[in-house]
Amino acid sequence: MVDSAWMAERLAAYMKQHRLKETRQRKVIFEIFTECEDHVAVDELLARVQAVMPGIGYTTVYRTLKLFTEAGIAHERRFQDGQTRYEPVEAGEHHDHLICLTCGHIFEFEDELIEARQADVAEAHGLRMVSHRHDIYGECLDPEGCVHRREDPGR
Repeated sequence: MVDSAWMAERLAAYMKQHRLKETRQRKVIFEIFTECEDHVAVDELLARVQAVMPGIGYTTVYRTLKLFTEAGIAHERRFQDGQTRYEPVEAGEHHDHLICLTCGHIFEFEDELIEARQADVAEAHGLRMVSHRHDIYGECLDPEGCVHRREDPGR
């Protein structure tokens, strides 16, 4: 579960610093985005937003997601399928991704051994790791009966 209060504070500070206005549309998009439990594409978020506020268009949702990314409250992710997805940032939290190429399901995982090994590799090359992105792509062991298949791939 995301800390929407932390995200709201961070967004408010960013908007104040950049002299941006808080609009009803941004507020609705923020509320719906922070309720997302998956990696959401612009068109998926648009459908959820329009269920609450029908007048909001694609461009408004797209620009607001870009604003959230710039403010540090959203991560923009591009997986192998080429579709850009967004996920809320959780303060102090880090995870990697495992993506099923059969159905598009995205798993989030944490592994202390992988994290430690990456830091060791960076140090062996004279670097201190400050961030990374780790996406692993795989195929379902039984492509015909993919156990991850869902109505909405990519989540």
